[in-house]
Amino acid sequence: MATLSQWIAGARPRTLPAAIAPVVAGTAAAAPLGHASVGLGLLAVLVSLGLQVGVNYANDYSDGIRGTDSDRVGPVRLVGQHKADPENVKLMAFAFFGASALVGLALVALSQAWVMIPLGALAVVAAWKYTGGDNPYGYRGLGEVYVFLFFGLMATLGTLYTQAHRLTWLGVAAAVGVGCIASAILVANNLRDIASDRESGKVTLAVRLGDRGTRVLYVALVAVSLAMLVLVALEFPWAWLGVAAFGLLWKPLRAVTGGATGQALVPVLAMTGLFEVGYAVLLAVGIATSHAARG
Repeated sequence: MATLSQWIAGARPRTLPAAIAPVVAGTAAAAPLGHASVGLGLLAVLVSLGLQVGVNYANDYSDGIRGTDSDRVGPVRLVGQHKADPENVKLMAFAFFGASALVGLALVALSQAWVMIPLGALAVVAAWKYTGGDNPYGYRGLGEVYVFLFFGLMATLGTLYTQAHRLTWLGVAAAVGVGCIASAILVANNLRDIASDRESGKVTLAVRLGDRGTRVLYVALVAVSLAMLVLVALEFPWAWLGVAAFGLLWKPLRAVTGGATGQALVPVLAMTGLFEVGYAVLLAVGIATSHAARG
């Protein structure tokens, strides 16, 4: 039976910044409209965290029963390493999906953003279908697309919409920026697992692109996030504060471009996650400061 520490490790804490950053960015985008809400933002964080942990357990379950997690580098695999009963892991995934849905209903009721109900339902279905079901799209090289859409565009713009009831170019730019970084976390993860995924028949985007192409993709995603920061700074000059977050990427970029493999890529996931949070927080501070300076 899995221990508490193993269950926590199975939730993959290194991925949780991808759930927090878009909510910070979306709330920041609502500030210039005069509708930023800390309360609604906190509810959105709980929704996003529930989905993230749920999809992590769902992936553990689905990959484990398919046998693709039996020989991996990185965090504990509850099912693949036979540390927990598969049905218990599946139950945990749906428990987090359910908790996220309940908090999401509260968020919708308070914000009156009813359009988020079908979008939220779509997010849960997509989370399960990532590696679950008969034809998981995560096995067809579409995992990064899922992360960009749901932990970039939907999470950021959904947060903005629940608070301001409208979308803006600023929200889109912030969503693209954090979405690219969230996707970069998955790219680093799949870069680490190319050999084992190829052997087990899991065709991720990294498997399709190969080692060199995957490393180029990681750098390209980081570059797009920088371009979005520059775009925002053209109207909100204090957003340049976000450049400081790129200091967190020095070691990850050196590892990725230097050909690091296996265990050496594990810290890249953690540091890219910290970078995403730093990027979102500094971007938010910059937008708020620029807005306040205008009076």
